[in-house]
Amino acid sequence: MDNSVDYKVENKAMDENEVDSGADETMNMESERHEGRGRGRGRGRDRDRDRDNVEKEFIEKLVKLNRTAKVVKGGRRFSFSALTVIGDRKGKVGYGFGKANDVSEAIRKSIDKAKRNMVRLPVKNGTIPHEVTGLFKASRVLLKPACSGTGIIAGGPVRAIMEAGGVTDVLSKSIGASSQYNVVKATFDCIKKLMDAKTVSRNRGKSLNELWG
Repeated sequence: MDNSVDYKVENKAMDENEVDSGADETMNMESERHEGRGRGRGRGRDRDRDRDNVEKEFIEKLVKLNRTAKVVKGGRRFSFSALTVIGDRKGKVGYGFGKANDVSEAIRKSIDKAKRNMVRLPVKNGTIPHEVTGLFKASRVLLKPACSGTGIIAGGPVRAIMEAGGVTDVLSKSIGASSQYNVVKATFDCIKKLMDAKTVSRNRGKSLNELWG
């Protein structure tokens, strides 16, 4: 009789040990799963942070947002167009024009086009190397270098382009048609005509120190 009681007690103890070990294994698996999730979320956040850093290399300036309406049988259908200027403030600028049925999509298209159409803007001591005039249809833009502390004396589209390109001191005048799209095109015509400081000094037969002081 005593042997049977001892046998039952031993079996019960073994069952309790198995339950405890099973619970420990389950807790370990849950903790590993949670750690894995945490690591995955961390990697995802790191990727998002890297993507944000890459996107923040360029500053984006919305020059113009236009809405047009088309009258149809059911009412009016709206579409949007966006003119955007982007730059890295280190001498690279671009502009883009996008159209879509949604504001955010129009801006996204314009930014994508601007990134594909970037040009080099020569900048020396925070200003442009020389005076230049750009033309596009009925718009004309005049850009002149300025001494340090002058600031950007420009309006609307020209100011946005100069700030995106990293210019801190410049004088400008917009002559003729005031269409923002035409002014942007005329300003980029100015940028294409600008010569680099080394090219100017070579053409004038002077060193960079003599030319810029």
